[in-house]
Amino acid sequence: MNVKKIKETCLYVTDLSRSKAFYNGRLGFEVIGEVKDRHVFFRVGESVLLCFISEASKQGGTLPPHFGSGQLHLAFEVAKDQYQDWKEKISQQLGIKIEQEYDWGRGFLSFYFRDPDEHLLEVVMEGMWER
Repeated sequence: MNVKKIKETCLYVTDLSRSKAFYNGRLGFEVIGEVKDRHVFFRVGESVLLCFISEASKQGGTLPPHFGSGQLHLAFEVAKDQYQDWKEKISQQLGIKIEQEYDWGRGFLSFYFRDPDEHLLEVVMEGMWER
């Protein structure tokens, strides 16, 4: 089996309005699905970020129930020539604290920051994990 990529990533959040304001309003990700008091979904490049209210996702229905909690991690890949622009947008334009920048060697950098639910978000340069 040859998997091409992880298509969806799921975060469990406590306030959908706050998550929407952060991911759509601040980071500019397009909202592609929303159910009041349950979830909001965002298009992030070729992938989808699913933000669920934890307790609401325990309820099954059309799809199996699922649940998660705690501070999770995900990384957004950007073109190398846009990395610095994203770093400036996050820290200077949006006033979001960058916790750390890391040099992975071979010319690849990434930086870390938090969303309103304290999930650890990372911006990585394109090509960092390629073979």
